[in-house]
Amino acid sequence: MEFWTHISSLHRLVIIMGGMIFFWLLEGYYPLFRFSFNRLKHAGVNLVFLTTTIVLNLVFGIFTIKVCQYTADHNFGLLNWMLWPLWAEVLLGIFMMDFFGQYMPHWLMHKVKFMWKFHMVHHSDTKVDVTTGTRHHPGEWLFRETAAIAGILVLGLPVGMYFLYRACAALFTHFNHANIRVPISVDKPISWIFVSPNMHKAHHHFQRPLTDTNYSNIFSLWDRLFGTFVYVDPKNLHYGLDVLDSTTDENLKYQFRLPFDPTIKTDY
Repeated sequence: MEFWTHISSLHRLVIIMGGMIFFWLLEGYYPLFRFSFNRLKHAGVNLVFLTTTIVLNLVFGIFTIKVCQYTADHNFGLLNWMLWPLWAEVLLGIFMMDFFGQYMPHWLMHKVKFMWKFHMVHHSDTKVDVTTGTRHHPGEWLFRETAAIAGILVLGLPVGMYFLYRACAALFTHFNHANIRVPISVDKPISWIFVSPNMHKAHHHFQRPLTDTNYSNIFSLWDRLFGTFVYVDPKNLHYGLDVLDSTTDENLKYQFRLPFDPTIKTDY
């Protein structure tokens, strides 16, 4: 925990990019779908969104860290009131932050119209691969980080545990978005507890109701608990959104303006 408490920005970046590069290379050997597209161009578009996320994290992440420090200084939150072993607190912290930082805001973005329009940028990718996990409009980052801060306050999450959670969340994002072929006999048992690649691909189907399922990032248990879990054969899926022109998925100007375009249908 000492390492995670004092982890440098460089080490955090290495974790993010290292996991992405690993799965990006793996996709080339064991792809789920063989898309006819320029992988470098596609990655470049999505990495623009990653860059905006990194900048926002560097600028506004200071506030999140101060919230963590506040809970420690004032002995505030569930983890500060419990006398559990460190390993149990870490497991509980990551499990609960998967709800506050991922499941809850993700579910809300599918239910609240103005939030959904920001999240549509993520779903507009018609060639889902590991880089799709980084494809988030800056406005979506604000929704997710606000929810994460709420979780930090409820749990009294220390700084080190927050960075550990972020690393786990990033690696699972790479894992479950990766365009990798995983046998159902392997993938399905993984999905009993964790979010697996095949499980998450259903969430990127271009039509509801599949789009409105599988909101978790690390633990599939949240989807099972709230009745939003589904498991389908990924070979029958089609990516993107049926309310968008599929040819605009790599048009950065269009994607950044999408949440503010009143002509975009949202199915609400």
